[in-house]
Amino acid sequence: MATRRDFLKVGATAAAGIVFCGCGLVHNANAQQSRQKLPVSVNGKRVKTIDIHSHCHFREAGALLGADAGRLQLPPVNGAVEAFVEIDKRLAAMDAQAVDMEVLSINPYWYDRDRELAGQIVKIQNEKLAELCASKPERFAAFASLTLQAPDLAVQELETAVRKQGLKGAAIGGVVNGVEFSDPKLHPVWAKAEELGVPLFIHPQGVPELNKRLSGNGAGSATRSAIRSRPRSRSLT
Repeated sequence: MATRRDFLKVGATAAAGIVFCGCGLVHNANAQQSRQKLPVSVNGKRVKTIDIHSHCHFREAGALLGADAGRLQLPPVNGAVEAFVEIDKRLAAMDAQAVDMEVLSINPYWYDRDRELAGQIVKIQNEKLAELCASKPERFAAFASLTLQAPDLAVQELETAVRKQGLKGAAIGGVVNGVEFSDPKLHPVWAKAEELGVPLFIHPQGVPELNKRLSGNGAGSATRSAIRSRPRSRSLT
C-alpha cells in the first residue's frame, strides 16, 4: 500500500501543484504499450472518446490538511502511487488508450472537516480545476467539488462552478457523514443542479454504510428517493 511519504515524493515533482490519479488508466496504458490503440469508430466514423471517471489532486488543497494530507488524499488501492502523475504523463496515457478527453473529479475527503476548512479546500480545488481545463480545453473538463456537509454553501459553490468557472457539474460521495441523499437537508443541492441542468457524478467508494443495505438490486435505492423529489435532475454513478 502507498504511504504518505510516497505521496509527498510524487507530489513534490508535479507541475503546478497538480497530480493525477486514475482508476487504473496509467497502469493499463503501461501494460499495453506494445498494443496500438486505434481511435474509436462507429459505422466507420471517428467518434470522440470521453472518460468521465478520472481523478486528480492539488497540493495547495492538501496543504490545508497538514499531516493528514497523505492519508486523506492518497487512495488505499494498488497502483495508487504509479497513478499520481504529471500532466504530460497523463496526456501520454490518454493518447495510448485513444482517450480524447477526460472529465476530472476529486473524491471527497473533506466531508468530516469543519465548514470553514472544507470550504477553503473546495474553493482551491474548483479554481485549480477551472484553470487546468481552461489551459487545455480540448483535453480536460471537470466536475466541481462541493462542501456537501453544508448544503447552503454547496449550493453557492455549484452556482459559481457552473456559471463562472465553466465546470460541468459536480462530483459527490455516496453519503455525507451518515446523511443519505434522500434527506431533505440535501434537497436544495439537487434543486440547484436541476436548475443549472448539470449532472452529479456519484463516487461511493469507501462508504461502509452502503455495503449491506445497498448490495445487489438495492444499489440505486439511496438515489431513487432523492431523484423522485427532483424528476429533472441527473446523476451518474
